[in-house]
Formats: sequence, structure tokens, C-alpha cells
Amino acid sequence: MGSADKIIRVIIAAIIGVLYFTGTISGTLGIILLVLAGVFVLTSFISFCPLYAPFGIRTCSVKEKK
Repeated sequence: MGSADKIIRVIIAAIIGVLYFTGTISGTLGIILLVLAGVFVLTSFISFCPLYAPFGIRTCSVKEKK
């Protein structure tokens, strides 16, 4: 996972957290988005997204071995 992807995930998680704790989003949708924000933060810290593997998505540059 590239650094831009990590930063975007943390920013989105922070926005969702602020919206939830200010009461802008609430109820079931708020809980679901808060869990999604937690997943975003977790995947950005461990630098791995399990959904990227089956689709072959790479957001980081890989240097070739010579």
C-alpha cells in the first residue's frame, strides 16, 4: 500500500469520526461508517488491504531485483 493511499484512508477515517462524534451521522449508518473508519485506520497502519490481493491492485511502487 502506497503512502498516498495510507494518507487518504486516515483522512477519510478522521472525517467519518468527526461527523459521527458531532452527531451529523448517527444510528445504524453511523455505526457502520465508524467501523469502516476503524478498518481504514487499521489497514493503513499495517500497510495491507485484504481486498487489494484478489483484485491484484498495487498502490506502491515495487523496485525490480537485478
